[in-house]
Amino acid sequence: MTVLDEPQTAGELLRFWRTHRRLSQLELALEAEVSTKHLSFVETGRAQPSRQLLVHLSNHLDLPIAERNRLLLAAGFAPIYLDEPYNSQTMQPLRESLGRLLDAHLPNPALIVDGLWNLIDANAAASLLWAGVDPELLKPPMNMLRLSVHPGGLPSISSMTAACSLPLIHQLKRRSRETADDALAELLDEVEPYLPDAPPTVAAQQPMVTLDLETRLGPVRLFTLIATIGAPLEVTAASLAIETFLPADTTSAERLQKLMS
Repeated sequence: MTVLDEPQTAGELLRFWRTHRRLSQLELALEAEVSTKHLSFVETGRAQPSRQLLVHLSNHLDLPIAERNRLLLAAGFAPIYLDEPYNSQTMQPLRESLGRLLDAHLPNPALIVDGLWNLIDANAAASLLWAGVDPELLKPPMNMLRLSVHPGGLPSISSMTAACSLPLIHQLKRRSRETADDALAELLDEVEPYLPDAPPTVAAQQPMVTLDLETRLGPVRLFTLIATIGAPLEVTAASLAIETFLPADTTSAERLQKLMS
């Protein structure tokens, strides 16, 4: 989609998201309990929507909060949600809290990424994940999704298999479709060639996928947990994810402790 093709007016944005959600005007009108005629007029620009109507339709279309802001701005209204850089003064309380969370995970690696999986922050143990990888992959913005599948990234210093990354990539594919995120879709297209042609077919022998990270004390077996902010009111905060790498066995836990002591 070119810039000229992108929806610009509030009506065009509503029509884009309605069709993206595979809803007819009648279906959306019935679900949102608004007049089909009025919805049609709003989409074509023949009627000016109220702020209340746009918020109401945003809820029924389940728009990402950045798109809710965009819709309101297109109609001449102030946005509902904050949209600040992560390093802004407004975000300082969140930054400090997340920093404490990262440190609390020590000696386990933990990091924060944005919606494109670019590294935002990390604790000291996270450096174990990229010690010895291709320096080109460490140039800012350092992308953890690319690092996890590129042959010069994590696979070069661990026994990480495609099974570690496939579930996340499948999840991100769904997100890119649901949110119409072209940048995320482009990133996924870039990293997919690094994955095998077919998913693993061996029956599972454990409850989660693990990776054996090579360290100076020997292999450390890890699995990951990914968390997001429960009720964000800011666009950047809504895209953040906290990924923690936890030891999968006692030996790995002991080695992590020694590595960080």
